[in-house]
Amino acid sequence: MDSKFTRYIIITAVTAVVIFIAWYFSNIITYILISAVLSIICKPLLKYLSKIHIGKWRMPRWLIATVGLISIWIVAFLFFYFFIPLVANQAKELSNVDLTEVGYHLSQPLLNLESMIQDYIPGAEDFSFNALLSENIASIISVRDVTNVFGSVANMLGSLAVASFSISFITFFFMKEENLFVGGINMLFPKKYERSISRAMNSINKLLMRYFIGVFADAFCVMVVLTIGLTFVAGLSFQTALVIGLIAGVLNVIPYVGPLIAAVIGLIIGTVTHIDLIATGGIGALLIKIGSVFAIMKIMDDTIFQPFIFSNSVKAHPLEIFLVILIAGSIGGILGMLIAIPTYTVLRVFAKEFFNKYRIVQRLTIRM
Repeated sequence: MDSKFTRYIIITAVTAVVIFIAWYFSNIITYILISAVLSIICKPLLKYLSKIHIGKWRMPRWLIATVGLISIWIVAFLFFYFFIPLVANQAKELSNVDLTEVGYHLSQPLLNLESMIQDYIPGAEDFSFNALLSENIASIISVRDVTNVFGSVANMLGSLAVASFSISFITFFFMKEENLFVGGINMLFPKKYERSISRAMNSINKLLMRYFIGVFADAFCVMVVLTIGLTFVAGLSFQTALVIGLIAGVLNVIPYVGPLIAAVIGLIIGTVTHIDLIATGGIGALLIKIGSVFAIMKIMDDTIFQPFIFSNSVKAHPLEIFLVILIAGSIGGILGMLIAIPTYTVLRVFAKEFFNKYRIVQRLTIRM
């Protein structure tokens, strides 16, 4: 009994130390995990390059890893090369909007809304949008806040440079030495578990590779559907529709919450860029069209794209995935929702490998 109790104490102490180290060096661990994800995504490319040969000559592993790393940087560069100018042009167009005219057009609708609030909400007889803005505008914008923003941007750029170099360096070696990451995981466990860990890591690699590739494909499909719909159904300019589609594609990576945020952004951009329709009464029809396009996209995403990607790629039931995302969101917010499915996939694979005798594990991993 004493020996068992002592063993539990040691295990608990070691676990606490590991958690503390993981928290203290969270930035480094984040770099390692991002590098592992990038190396997983690039695996199909690396396998293809490894098959290329001229006679008996084959590409050395360091060259394959270099090509893979350059490919990642090219994709990132092309994304920002096309995305940033579009957003900048859209921001310039929004900056040219006459705020006085916007206020003039919105004044009557706001007065009507203010009157409804005063009439139908108990205790709101003295409610006023002007008073609300006057009370809070000073706390929203101040010289100190502007100074802090510039300081934060400078710190962010420095951190981004360090993160980019670190992730690139680690990713190169993960791609050059295929079993480096798995070997590092094996070092944390006794040697007798090495074979089981290797099997689990191989399964995780396959499932996560399918999942992350699917996520990028889903974001692209969302962007295309919204761009086409907002251009031809809502009547927005192609550039505006493309910017909204890009933003929605990126935000769609956040399950459930992302599409809602994207829809709000789309409605705001559509309103500001067509502010003249408020005077003619056509803004309502435009907002309905934009909302309908987002609704159709959401239905397509929920019924076609995401069930195929999230459930089939990680071999889990859609309801199971939904509950996991809800739980992760309540624990870790948006970040928790982002990492919910990859984390759950890892836990399921390890549970199947080491705890398969339990019925709950057998039930949760029956599709794997």
